[in-house]
Amino acid sequence: MGAMTDTTPTTLIVLGASGDLTSRLLLPGLGEVLALQPERQVRVIGSARTDKQDWRDTVAQAFGDSAGPAVERTLETTEWVTADASSPQELAQLLEHADDGRVVLYFALAPAVTGKVLDALSEIELPQDLWLALEKPIGTDEDSARELNRLADRLVPADRILRIDHFLGEPAVLDLVGLRFANRIIEPLLHRDLVESISITFDETLGLEGRAGFYDATGAIRDMHQSHLLQVMGVLMMDPPSSIADGEIPELISQVLARTSVIGPIEQNMAAGRYTAGSIDGRELPSYVDEEGVDPANGTETWARLTVEVDSWRWQGVPVHLRSGKAIGSPHQEVLVRFRPVPAGAQEFGDPAGDILRVDLATGEISLELSAGGPFDPRGTSRVTLSSATPESPFSAYGSVVRRMLDADRSFSVSAEASQHCWRIVQPAIDAVADGLVPVQDYQAGSEGPETI
Repeated sequence: MGAMTDTTPTTLIVLGASGDLTSRLLLPGLGEVLALQPERQVRVIGSARTDKQDWRDTVAQAFGDSAGPAVERTLETTEWVTADASSPQELAQLLEHADDGRVVLYFALAPAVTGKVLDALSEIELPQDLWLALEKPIGTDEDSARELNRLADRLVPADRILRIDHFLGEPAVLDLVGLRFANRIIEPLLHRDLVESISITFDETLGLEGRAGFYDATGAIRDMHQSHLLQVMGVLMMDPPSSIADGEIPELISQVLARTSVIGPIEQNMAAGRYTAGSIDGRELPSYVDEEGVDPANGTETWARLTVEVDSWRWQGVPVHLRSGKAIGSPHQEVLVRFRPVPAGAQEFGDPAGDILRVDLATGEISLELSAGGPFDPRGTSRVTLSSATPESPFSAYGSVVRRMLDADRSFSVSAEASQHCWRIVQPAIDAVADGLVPVQDYQAGSEGPETI
């Protein structure tokens, strides 16, 4: 289905709108889109089981400095509808508040609640042009992801289901697509014959930040590796698409993930950690187990590294190191491709290191580290770095997500199959931590992670 025009009237109904995701990420992203595209016609309906008298103020605060006619229209028409969306009767009454035109139902809900809402939708009459936007995680394991996908597929056509992973809207990830496919230089190099290893890292200085209710039952592997890091890996390692805009990219990412698994034995190819008390940038952080709302018995990991391999003709034998952690000092957030060093016959150059391509996920900076001739002898080598920042995106990651959602653009959505493959890939790592096969090691907040790794 082709992309909608900017003027298509859309009702965006946010289920679970009282949560942090809506006010901190989704609504600010919408404000960016409305400010930059004033012809948009979007009405927002927030909904949850509890009343929210200050909803309009919440929307206005989330929009911040965003201004313009589209922003004003949305602020004037937004409303809150208190409803239990798992009740068919209340859900039907909620949908009656939608205007004519396209209706996007955004699930800012836990997977178990999402399943109940999808069941309720099957019992009522649906708007003619209904779209489902499912926020990650899709399920809590492979079987539950498959069941959620089945429930969604029976309601609307597959091309009207958007599975949201905002890392696919990160400016640096979109830069990666252009870097690969808009140039002849990089793409031929991304091959097992030339690539020695790949690292995808997303460390954060942030600790728990009051999110124990979500994070303590989730942990680093489920939160970051299962979705974000594997999706970025798919973008880096997928085959070239014939078109960016026709929804082919989700299928190509899925093909990569279908051939991906953690390298065994798993205890030698993964590690896990949990932060203890420390300081970062002058902020004092308590030990994770002392954070409010944390149950130490859960054994939740806040840092994890696992190594996977894509068993395909193009990538077989290339290890991919996925790492993410909280409360990390001097964090790295990058995609790093390490190329193989030159053959042994070139040792007269001093055994130079392999070249390195980096894409900074935080800034979008692209750099290429190369060996060059020494200052006094061409056989001596020195390292040089060619780097350039990319133009600043007018949209945040969620701004990009919202723009594509309003345009009915599935080009950077997650496919049903990919959402299931991701759980299959990380399940051995989740089990290894739960069973004690891989111990959760302590590391001090503000350090680089567990010292023994």
